[in-house]
Amino acid sequence: MNEDRRLDVLRAIVEDYVATREPVGSRALADRHALGVSPATIRNDMAALEEGGYIAQPHTSAGRVPTDKGYRLFVDRLSTVKPLSAPEKRAIQGFLDEAVDLDDVVDRAVRLLAQLTQQVAVVQYPSLRRSALRHLELVPVGERHLLVVIITDNGRVEQRTIELEAPADEAVVARLRIRLNVAAAGHRLADLDEVLSGLPDAFALADEKLVRAVVGIVEETLAEDSEERIVLSGTANLARGGGMDFAHTISPVLEALEEQVVLLRLLGEMAEDAEAVSVRIGRETQHEGLVETSFVTTGYGADGTTVARIGSIGPLRMDYPGTMASVRAVARYLSRILAG
Repeated sequence: MNEDRRLDVLRAIVEDYVATREPVGSRALADRHALGVSPATIRNDMAALEEGGYIAQPHTSAGRVPTDKGYRLFVDRLSTVKPLSAPEKRAIQGFLDEAVDLDDVVDRAVRLLAQLTQQVAVVQYPSLRRSALRHLELVPVGERHLLVVIITDNGRVEQRTIELEAPADEAVVARLRIRLNVAAAGHRLADLDEVLSGLPDAFALADEKLVRAVVGIVEETLAEDSEERIVLSGTANLARGGGMDFAHTISPVLEALEEQVVLLRLLGEMAEDAEAVSVRIGRETQHEGLVETSFVTTGYGADGTTVARIGSIGPLRMDYPGTMASVRAVARYLSRILAG
């Protein structure tokens, strides 16, 4: 059997099943696609694809549907990810450019991706420990409190308040602010422990307690698990069409989506290359609640460095080329905003 023709038949089956939700037969393939062979030859190719586990017969009709293995081969053999149209690109850029801060950027991105794909969109907040420090600000609040503001290169802002045993000397606070930024600005946050460790020795003994308190609060902030945050949008899209994309019920999917640790694990396992689009299909997610879904993700970040991931979750019967294009496009605009 011709290998290229078999792939053409599989591609046609996937495209028709995605479009119609109905099992696909050889006659329909011959009528809808210029495969250049007879329905009998297509039936032979379909029989070989079924024997190889790439398609299956859901019931006694003559139609076939792709399996997880068939979707995987289809995705792996996509020669290119089709680009979005110029109007779509302008709409994405215009919508995201109106964001006023990082929270707004993430919120707009997740809603936009859900709208583009009509699936569940997932955006992971930029990881604090993968970011670099842009500026560290110290702001006295009253006599005995000091506000520590950490601003990263990707626009993330973290604020912590220190309660002081005695009023802080404003000159000492100003000097500490300068020394902190000279020593730490531009460094990756994961490296700040070492960068800041010797800072207390540069101050008078009387000021050492304040300096250690500020350094300590910065280190504690970087160590907090709360940095791993994700935002979801479009869960209602899973129920469109009466949930016909799922064999039984969408409840296991919704329960899995509620467990952020599951999504964070998947995001962490998928490719680190900011330019790569990764796809987990069905059981490849290694979570029982997601066996009837596929997860398409890619990374985003400034200067080609992945600081977080963005993705789309939908049924196995999804428009893979379209979903991959949308995920990649929104990720690229996110990266441009962070780099700006």
